[in-house]
Amino acid sequence: MVKSESKPAIGILGGTFDPVHFGHLRTGLDVVEQLGLAQLRLMPCAIPPHRIEPVASASERRLMLELAIKNHPKLVVDDRELSREGPSYTVDTLLSLREDYPDNPLFVLMGTDAFCSLPTWSRWQQILELAHIVVMQRADETLQMSAELADCYQQHQAKAGDESLSAGKIWSIPVTQMAISATMIRDALLQHRDVRYLLPDAVIALIEQLHFYQKADIDN
Repeated sequence: MVKSESKPAIGILGGTFDPVHFGHLRTGLDVVEQLGLAQLRLMPCAIPPHRIEPVASASERRLMLELAIKNHPKLVVDDRELSREGPSYTVDTLLSLREDYPDNPLFVLMGTDAFCSLPTWSRWQQILELAHIVVMQRADETLQMSAELADCYQQHQAKAGDESLSAGKIWSIPVTQMAISATMIRDALLQHRDVRYLLPDAVIALIEQLHFYQKADIDN
């Protein structure tokens, strides 16, 4: 954990993005604004370690992401996990990012459910050696942590001024309440319901044009 010497702070938001929706984008922007991040890298995973395999292909999910963020200067698609073999472990991604950004503050964004399951992640304690963790917490959510994780949270809880550190702190950031899920959107598309105002129009147009999420084998 070192001082960044004013290096630009970078956020990392991973997920299947199957499809990307406003729940991903708005909460990510909340963190960008509150922590003053220079950039948020949205990172579609290839093989999620804790979830069922995505319905859309890697190239389809990447294209939807690119369309969703093309007009925002601080949002970037980072597809390094799609080109890496094996499960998309966050710690491996951070090791790769540290090669590109050795001194920048890195902030890994995750929801409360993901954070509370952190002790099940591969080499989870190494994550704080490489980056900060940002817990995106909605107003109705509480952190149901194991004793081990609660102890880690207390030891690493961020305070004012820690933004200049390159890694090692845990931030809890309030984000916009948006009860949207990719599963809900896929189910709606399967049933030919209107999904406007749940995800960007450009993504909807692509889904309709290429007939994504139309098969009845969607079960996740």
